[in-house]
Amino acid sequence: MKVTIWGNELLAWTAAAALAESGNHVLLVTNEHEVPNEAETEFKVSNEPGLEQLITDSKACGRLKVGSDEEGVIHASNHILALNPDQFVTAERLVARLSQTHSSNLLIINQSNFGVGSSDRLQSQIGEANNQVICYIPDMLAEGSALQDYKWPQTYIIGCTNDWAMLNIKALFRPFSQAVKQWMIMTAKEAEFTKFANTGMLALRLGYINELANLADQLEVDIEVIREAMVTDPRIGPHYLHPGCGFGGLHFQQYIEALSELMSEARNSKLLDTVLTENEKQKEQPFRKLWRHYDCDLENRVVTIWGLSFKPGTASIDNAPSLKVINTLLAQNCRVQVHDPEAMGNIREHFGEQPNLAYFDNGYDSLKKSDGLLLLTDWPEYWSPDYDEILNQMKYPLIIDGRNIFDKEMLESLGFIYYGVGR
Repeated sequence: MKVTIWGNELLAWTAAAALAESGNHVLLVTNEHEVPNEAETEFKVSNEPGLEQLITDSKACGRLKVGSDEEGVIHASNHILALNPDQFVTAERLVARLSQTHSSNLLIINQSNFGVGSSDRLQSQIGEANNQVICYIPDMLAEGSALQDYKWPQTYIIGCTNDWAMLNIKALFRPFSQAVKQWMIMTAKEAEFTKFANTGMLALRLGYINELANLADQLEVDIEVIREAMVTDPRIGPHYLHPGCGFGGLHFQQYIEALSELMSEARNSKLLDTVLTENEKQKEQPFRKLWRHYDCDLENRVVTIWGLSFKPGTASIDNAPSLKVINTLLAQNCRVQVHDPEAMGNIREHFGEQPNLAYFDNGYDSLKKSDGLLLLTDWPEYWSPDYDEILNQMKYPLIIDGRNIFDKEMLESLGFIYYGVGR
């Protein structure tokens, strides 16, 4: 099949690579007006494991091309919109052009975060009677596992009530549907709301467990003991119930913000607004623990940070706790020494060269003469480090574990001073 994909988001590149790999001829349009400079997109693509190589392979075999909007309009009658949330006007103009070029049998799959009701607004511009159909499929990709999520989904949520469109959607996604357990077919508006509802629930669980962890600190109980007991209740379960120093990510945050705005406008509800506000405070928890330990005096302290990406498995630092912590430490005139398995290039690009900020390719080297280690991202390589080497490198054996990955009792038995989240 021929497919045109519009956008420069993670979804756009992932869909383009995966669909091309499965035999489709894909044209990716990353800029509405001109052929983009592909070097400008390399940084974003390289954040996602495996994606850059698959794009390269798909281009080499000729099934994936990056082109202009003029080419995109005429390339195919199947289109996927993966635009930024603020590009709805662009989407309206694009739909109008596509409907003029393809007078019938035009399938447009909207996967952009434009809000509840946006697909219906786009559909109102064109004639469904001629099979000019706009459907909505939520973007369910998680950064760090985007290719796996796209190629092996467990469920498809499809906002579509047109039989012709559903036939074509199932044909397009047939290579990825062999393991699908359920097709959830509903209206576009219901599918849009479902995506918001899912994201909001995850945010609420994260916010709740972090609130419990902060309370556990005050009550001097171990939140890990509490959490382990909570998850034995089948009504609760373990998902998104790990306390930490706040969640990040670009798309997750965008969906929560959009749902928070919708709830505020329609219901005067501040529920998710509170979650977002408290999450920003949570990102400061490792710094606050360090600040209190040193009696509010961090002048000229050497502080090491392990983990800079917003979560393991990705190089992305979008809304990562590390950004806030580094800025706060630098404001206190600390020397900050940082390490991350994947995000070093992104963090260096973000902060540049500064006299009090040092970048290390080796995690143990970043601990030299350090007055404290702040663990902010739970990368696998941090879970079982060489504790003797850590003690040898550090000036003062203080560990602040922002993800609760270390065994508190063992660390304390080795001579470390340990602070966790709710521990």
